[in-house]
Amino acid sequence: MSNPESQLEERQKLTLVVPNIRARERIDKFLTRQVENATRTKVQEAIEEGRVLLNGKPVKANHRLSPNDVIEITLTRPPAPEMKPEAIPLDVVYEDEALFVVNKPAGMVVHPAFGNWTGTLANAALHYAQERLSDAQGDTFRPGIVHRLDKDTSGLIVIAKENEAHLALAKQFAQRSTEKRYVALVWGVPKSPSGTIKTNIGRSKKNRKAMAAYPFESSEGKPAITDYVVKEDYRYFSLLELRLHTGRTHQIRAHLQFIGNPIVSDATYGGKTIRSLGFSQSEKFVENLFEILPRQALHAAFLAFIHPKTKTRVAFEAPLPSDMRAAIEKIKRLL
Repeated sequence: MSNPESQLEERQKLTLVVPNIRARERIDKFLTRQVENATRTKVQEAIEEGRVLLNGKPVKANHRLSPNDVIEITLTRPPAPEMKPEAIPLDVVYEDEALFVVNKPAGMVVHPAFGNWTGTLANAALHYAQERLSDAQGDTFRPGIVHRLDKDTSGLIVIAKENEAHLALAKQFAQRSTEKRYVALVWGVPKSPSGTIKTNIGRSKKNRKAMAAYPFESSEGKPAITDYVVKEDYRYFSLLELRLHTGRTHQIRAHLQFIGNPIVSDATYGGKTIRSLGFSQSEKFVENLFEILPRQALHAAFLAFIHPKTKTRVAFEAPLPSDMRAAIEKIKRLL
């Protein structure tokens, strides 16, 4: 007879080594910052239930960590629900029998995962295509999904209806033969009007939920290359166009933080700090700007690829979303 508990939850073990830290942080705070989708309440429950060991022994939530401490945590997750179509409106910019291209709004997760089982682009696409989407990946939670954007990044995504089209598109994305251009509203103006950012990108040692830039071709992370051009100079801010030569997680966001021009409202990569712009009431101006634009100001504005059926190049553009336009108009009034 099967164990009822095993049918109710999935268990996963995670081992973390505490890095060299100046302040001795509480273990519950540390784990909340390091474990994806963790909350402090969930972490404290895990500690109380004995699912967190420090150097092989149980620990209390208020224990303060030391460098090189080894933490073992057993994560429990409820089973994934059945993937279902959902009648969520989509901005479809192109469609044919093999694929369709969507202008994804900010705030929409691309496909279901722990913490976001419903309301995703994949759920909406299933409903839109009447469940006729590719299953080439063999993943029931990613029907037709060829590539992805972060939840709070808006812009263009192609979705495959047929397996043959999916495989052909996936190959292009893997070979970096597609063309993607992003637009970002950033703090300040880069020193050069155009340039190439070359670093490695890997998991941050300070925050496992974020990525970090490391010296190019070092032993940390993997090579990442981003081209940028300053499209508009707003003195205190600027609008950049960006092209990727590699496809690392959070590449643009980490790279712009690295050069000192983080994306406006990007809380993870230094873009949502209230800062003075050097004029009266500037902090209030920034607070109001964050209200207009509460998410990272990054938009996938251009997408081009070889159509898997016609073998011709197709290209699509998506205008700046209303929140980014409103923020830019507010900024322009300063000039």
